[in-house]
Amino acid sequence: MAVINKVEVRVRQFIEDIQHPQQKKKLNVNVLESQLRIHIEDYFDMDGYTLFHDVIERLVEENILIPILNKQTNGRHPALPLFYWVNIKKEITKWNRLEMLKLNDRFDFSYYENHPEWQTEDEWFRVRNLYTFLKSSQDRQIVSLEERSLELFGHEKFLTDSDLFPEGKGFLQRIGVSMEELKCMKFGEPFVFWLKPGVQIADIKRVLIVENLSFFHTCVQLLEEEILDYEPELIIYGEGKKIERSFSFFFKLFPKDSSYLFYYVGDLDAEGYSICMRLIDKYQECTIQPALKIYRKMLDCMVQANSETGQVRNEIHRERFFSWFTEEEQNSLNELWAAKTRIPQEVLTIETWRRWM
Repeated sequence: MAVINKVEVRVRQFIEDIQHPQQKKKLNVNVLESQLRIHIEDYFDMDGYTLFHDVIERLVEENILIPILNKQTNGRHPALPLFYWVNIKKEITKWNRLEMLKLNDRFDFSYYENHPEWQTEDEWFRVRNLYTFLKSSQDRQIVSLEERSLELFGHEKFLTDSDLFPEGKGFLQRIGVSMEELKCMKFGEPFVFWLKPGVQIADIKRVLIVENLSFFHTCVQLLEEEILDYEPELIIYGEGKKIERSFSFFFKLFPKDSSYLFYYVGDLDAEGYSICMRLIDKYQECTIQPALKIYRKMLDCMVQANSETGQVRNEIHRERFFSWFTEEEQNSLNELWAAKTRIPQEVLTIETWRRWM
């Protein structure tokens, strides 16, 4: 038994040292065994590998190790998978139950009771700060999410940047508090726009949203020459996918009015179709539709189609977008889709636009 313990104690100590309370770690058993050979002088004399094999198997049974079954083995007999996941460390409850009871008039701690690995000192500090805030939140003003995050958790990106603060992601869900209760909101991002000269803000009815910067400037020039389709009073630079986050800012700048007509035009490619459809879905209280007249001019430039690479292809968005077009136009769009090609907005310049004049 003492011989077995010599190997097992070393292995378990190593595993415990690398276990993490929030994420799994990857283990190479050959690397681990090489450490045992260095630290246990009589490793070979005691048939150390057999003992090592047995303790790895026990750790799998205890769900401490999870084998990665990808046909790679350690090359020994009996063989072991070469790689294992070291499972998340299960920690005993750390928080004082009496202190938790003092805060349960506002918080439900059931998540933390079921996931004791989250009962850390840092998390308790955040919970206490949040509790103190909520006691007087009725007297607070609404601020940005970043401002409130800095006030309560010490960094403006704690609730918004999961790469920088992985523990921030899901914190409000864990403690059961909404952003509304925090008296904060995620503000829309400002966007670049151009108002037609001589037009008053109250006169805006038609708005053209343009995905790309080059065509935005082209549209400004076309509107100045009074040859732009739809004759919008306002042109917005969508900046690719950013418009999906920034569109709500429109109603911070302009009067809330349900009579606006929004026309969207992007590249004729998978991501362009999805941006348009997501805008329509997210802002259903607004009248948003594809700028068909402009898209048709782009379809006339099929010869300038180029390769569509690295884009997420959403079949549902494609079908919905294509349904706005005639059967003949859909045939052309399907040709582009099947060939994995696209037509960028940049095919429409001041020079090419004059073809349709």
